[in-house]
Amino acid sequence: GALLALSKPPGLPILGRPGDLSLDALLPALRRRLGLAAELHVVKAPAREYSGLVLLSSCYHTTKKLQQFFTNARWRGQYPAKYRAITVGVPAEVEGEISTGLCWQQQGDRAMVRGWQWAGGTGDTPGSAEGRALQVVPVPAPGRRSLARKDVKSTLTRYQVLSAVGGCALLQLQPRTAFPEQLQVHLTLLLCPALGDHKHSSRVGRVLGVPFFVTLETAPTRTQVLDEELLSQLGLSPQQLHHLPLHIHLQELMLP
Repeated sequence: GALLALSKPPGLPILGRPGDLSLDALLPALRRRLGLAAELHVVKAPAREYSGLVLLSSCYHTTKKLQQFFTNARWRGQYPAKYRAITVGVPAEVEGEISTGLCWQQQGDRAMVRGWQWAGGTGDTPGSAEGRALQVVPVPAPGRRSLARKDVKSTLTRYQVLSAVGGCALLQLQPRTAFPEQLQVHLTLLLCPALGDHKHSSRVGRVLGVPFFVTLETAPTRTQVLDEELLSQLGLSPQQLHHLPLHIHLQELMLP
């Protein structure tokens, strides 16, 4: 019918400035290639850094109906999106939940950024803090006031280990809440950062091979560090590591 599904590569943004490569800029060419009479609209898409399912629609009413479904799904106890991730490290438990408060924090400053917002769940920075050096940080026990003021949001992700080999794991992730970079931060709290996460993986340190969580103040953002054996398996040199994309993939969307 009106629906079209694509698989997006990592690094492709949904929206971009005029002249920049983005999914939105490619839609007119895609419409012509498929011979569609109506314009295509983005119904649901993963964040820029993620790969995976993009749901498009050529019917305005279908687009609005499905967007409303995805917006209201959590209130009805439905969680229509499932992700896959490859992690560096294997969780201690085969399945479980990761629950924490999350907030935006200016790097090098303890002040939180209030009024976080983003359009359609596809952005990754709050509109009120554009241009600043911001990081998403966990707040293990947020107070009622900070939650009420929306300084902090309670977040939850269910995970299941599907397979594990060579010190890495393939996980299925089902976010029960929506917050930018939620999955990356939750995986670091699991002490198993996503492969290719050059933003949050530095928060997992190791002493004698035992992982532990490092605070933002003592863990500056840097290219992910991998051991020689894993580098060899990936066929990468240390100099090529910064090109390694984030291995989080939107695998499945359930429609009403």
